[in-house]
This record gives sequence, C-alpha cells and structure tokens, in this order.
Amino acid sequence: MTDTAAPRAIPRKRSKRARPKPDAWAWAGIVIVILGVVLALIGPLIAPYNVGQIVGDVFDSPNDQSLLGTDVLGRDILTRLLYGAQLTVGVALAATVLGFLLGMAIGFSAAEIRGRYDDFVTWLLDVFLSFPPILLALIVIAALSSDLWVLICTIAVIHASRVGRVGRAVAMNIAALEFVEVARARGEKLTSILVREIWPSTIRPLAVEFGLRLTYSILFLSSLSFLGLGIQPPDADWGSMVRENLNALQRGAYIAVLAPAFSIAILTVGVNLIVDWLGSQSGRSISKELTG
Repeated sequence: MTDTAAPRAIPRKRSKRARPKPDAWAWAGIVIVILGVVLALIGPLIAPYNVGQIVGDVFDSPNDQSLLGTDVLGRDILTRLLYGAQLTVGVALAATVLGFLLGMAIGFSAAEIRGRYDDFVTWLLDVFLSFPPILLALIVIAALSSDLWVLICTIAVIHASRVGRVGRAVAMNIAALEFVEVARARGEKLTSILVREIWPSTIRPLAVEFGLRLTYSILFLSSLSFLGLGIQPPDADWGSMVRENLNALQRGAYIAVLAPAFSIAILTVGVNLIVDWLGSQSGRSISKELTG
C-alpha cells in the first residue's frame, strides 16, 4: 500500500525587494506632517494663553506679549493657531481613518462576494457620488448641527463612497489571483480572505488614496469652517480663523489672515509631497506586487 498524503497549501511568498528610500521632497513632506501632528498633540500645552482670552487691542501688531499679533477680538493669534492645529489635524485625521475603514470594508466585500451584493453596493456608491460633497455636508450639518462628531461622520461618509469605489477596483484584480483562489479552496472565511489575503496586496495603492483623502479632509473642514458651518466659537480651527479675520486685510494686519491660511497650505503641501512619492513608488511596483 502506498500512503497518499494530502497536499499541503504552499504559502504565498512575498518578494524581498529593497524598499526605496524617500527623496528630498518626500522627506520635506514627512517633516511637515510630523510637525503638524506634534503641534496638534502638544499645541494647547505650549500655547501662551487660553484660546478665547483677550490679550490686547483689535489687530495689534506683533509684540512681546503677542508674537504674531492679535485678531478681530484682541485674542492672541499664535495661541489660536496652536489650538486650531489640534482641531484641524485631529478632525481631518479622524474623519479620514473612519471613512477609509468604512470604504475599504464596503469595497473589499463587494469585490469578494460579487453578485447582487456587488450590484447593490455599486449602485449605492454611485448614488453618494452623484451628490456634490459640499451640498451633502451642508444638508447634514444644517439638520444635525455642527457638533464635532457630526463633522467627523459627515466627512467620513463622503470619503467612504470614494474609497469604496477605489478599494473595490483594486480588490477585484487581486481577488482573481491564484493565492486568493487557494484561500477560498481551503474554506477560509470572508473576513480572513479580506484581511489576510487581499488587504496586504492593496497597501501601496490605498496608501496613496489615504493621503489624498487626508488632504481633502483638511481642505473640506477648512471650507466648512470658512462658511461658518465647521468648528464653532470659541473653539478655533484654521479655516474659521481666516473667516473671522477677513477685515484685517482692510486694516493692513495681513498676518491675522495669512498665518492660518499659510498653515492650511503648508500642511496640505506636505501631505501631497508624501502622496507624490508613494504614488511614484506604487506605480513602479504594483504590477510586481500583483504577480510576485
């Protein structure tokens, strides 16, 4: 008699390629983003005053008491910038992470289950994508108020529809590969296939999408605050600071507007520098990642 042993599943081998190092522009973006995160974490701790404390006259020039001058109510601009970093970065990051997780769960499951579920998910994503994001946010916030969690969940839902579409497209290609078919043949559950098989192969393209979504969150939150529907007084974020101090342009106190506007711009530029580098690396290696 000859013993016939059941064939063992051969584990998928990951290619061991040298990871490309960030270039100078990518390092600049990394430094900017790290600085923004650090200010968001410790900004209120190192702020010289309370966020709503009046420390001088309206639109005072920079002096020893106020390094960047004062705003429309005589509050310290540097203090409000530091407090604003916490809300701007924190809300944008929380909304992006939440929307990304929701979008990936929807897109990945549609790519794996397919059939009527995929058709329904595709239709639902198309419905959300058909609404202009700013209009959808205005409707939700006008109905539910500008509470912090309402802002986070609204931006997250807007992200989820776009991430779901991208995640579904990427996962569709990977779900047809051999190692995923082997996992199905072994009888692995849906969650195991999505997390252990599909997700590791989508990290690079979805990392680019995450950076783009984070940039969009920062700009979208700032736009809502500029319209008066975002962070509400006495709290501060960079978008609301621009709106509050627009009259400073007529009085020559340009720093009251330029400081928060520059903060928004430099942070989004920093994220985009990282995204550009990730995108170039992903574009060169994604085909190898799928076939290796």
